[in-house]
Amino acid sequence: MAVNIIVCAKQIPDPEAPPASFKVDPNTNKMVVASSVSSVISPYDENAMEAALRIRDKQGGKITVISLGNKLQRDVVKKPLSMGGDELILLDDEAFEEGDAWSTAFALTSAIKKIGAYDLIFCGRVGGDWDQGQVGLAIAEILGIPVITIAKDVEILDTKAKVTRLTAEGYEVVESPTPCLITVTSELGEPRYPTLMGIRKAGKIQPTVWKPQDIGLSPSEVGAQGRKSTLIKLFQPVKEAKCEIIEGENIGEAAINLALKLREIKVI
Repeated sequence: MAVNIIVCAKQIPDPEAPPASFKVDPNTNKMVVASSVSSVISPYDENAMEAALRIRDKQGGKITVISLGNKLQRDVVKKPLSMGGDELILLDDEAFEEGDAWSTAFALTSAIKKIGAYDLIFCGRVGGDWDQGQVGLAIAEILGIPVITIAKDVEILDTKAKVTRLTAEGYEVVESPTPCLITVTSELGEPRYPTLMGIRKAGKIQPTVWKPQDIGLSPSEVGAQGRKSTLIKLFQPVKEAKCEIIEGENIGEAAINLALKLREIKVI
């Protein structure tokens, strides 16, 4: 059975860049990224793309990639196409900037509804920038479809998705009717590298660009204007460490002194 798959892929500043490349502007309460930091597709979204490709390799079908932002870099957002995606839709407009999980999910959901029929939606388990993991869940809630999180393996059995998902104790296997949304973790395995043929193919594919009005929304419903949450304070935590050497005349006395110290600070 051919499967129609949608993958949500986010362009973010490279999370592997040195920490000194990221600063917080206390006046605007925003993150300032050094110009030397390149943009990449969020790593977990690449895992989501790999999950989609594995299913299409077995079942056949079509993979549509959606990315949201402003002034999206074509060489970055086309990476899922060079990995093997079939179609790229960009929600690219300044109105989409500075949204929260809700306004981002609301815009992506409106685009998904415009696309039409689908069997699976894949998202990364979290974004590689804010690390919240809320957008995928919100998309499923708005669409009214089942959601399975933290997937390390996905199979399609007739009209059901069979998913192996991580838990605190190990993993569990669950099934869901389709359509459904699945968030994917890195335990799925390394995403495939784009091939030269894939890069050439991606270069020939022209993305479809939608503005808010193209998906039936006004600028006031997306991005910063559509936010449901308020960021009170953004700051970089200060890490402090203290070390106290516990001594004694011999090993036994040092051990006793250590135990007494641990009891004093209520560790034991």
